[in-house]
Amino acid sequence: MRIALFGYGKMGQMIEQIALKRGHEIVAKIDENSENIDFSTMDVAIDFSMPEAAFGNITKCLHNNVPIISGTTGWLNKYEDAITLCSEKQGAFIYASNFSLGVNIFFELNNYLAKMMQNLPEYNVELEEIHHTQKLDAPSGTAITLAEGVIANSNYKQWKLDSASQETLKITSKRIGSVPGTHTVAYDSIVDSIEIKHTAHNREGFALGAVTAAEWIIGKTGVFSMRDVLNLG
Repeated sequence: MRIALFGYGKMGQMIEQIALKRGHEIVAKIDENSENIDFSTMDVAIDFSMPEAAFGNITKCLHNNVPIISGTTGWLNKYEDAITLCSEKQGAFIYASNFSLGVNIFFELNNYLAKMMQNLPEYNVELEEIHHTQKLDAPSGTAITLAEGVIANSNYKQWKLDSASQETLKITSKRIGSVPGTHTVAYDSIVDSIEIKHTAHNREGFALGAVTAAEWIIGKTGVFSMRDVLNLG
């Protein structure tokens, strides 16, 4: 499989290593905006670029009939536009806030716990995410996905960074050292607390998931998620 990488930072380099080990070829490494890209050499593209570049990269790939996997966060105000374009072009597109197998299982667990807790108003829920100091956006895309899962199964109406109310779910973001990613969902009452937590030990799981998604999407048409890739229901 011929893979193009949009964004060649630490994540792009790790994706390259894993892709090569799995017998794939890296045909392009695009780390800046470029008009001279040969899309005919690509079977699939993986985007871990900057937030301001992501939508443009996705658009270019869909216009050139290249399936695109995006793990860039911070651009989701244009996500619906990407879905519309994918449908118009009969393309193939996967966005995930986190490609890790463990995190996607954690998403399912979070949704299930939220459903169980929705009729227990004595519990307040808060989210915390911790990442390395080089991560630019806050909260993380993973934390937003977790918050959306809670909101869909509770009386909360919205989430906010560092702010809580009866209808507002609080997300706390911390940037510490080289932490790959830690996410905690905590339900707290005056009598006890319930907490679920996912801790990434390194970034390899994210990269492996992205390559797995790229392998899966070949030959498909539509907008998909990691739930589809991992057959989680």
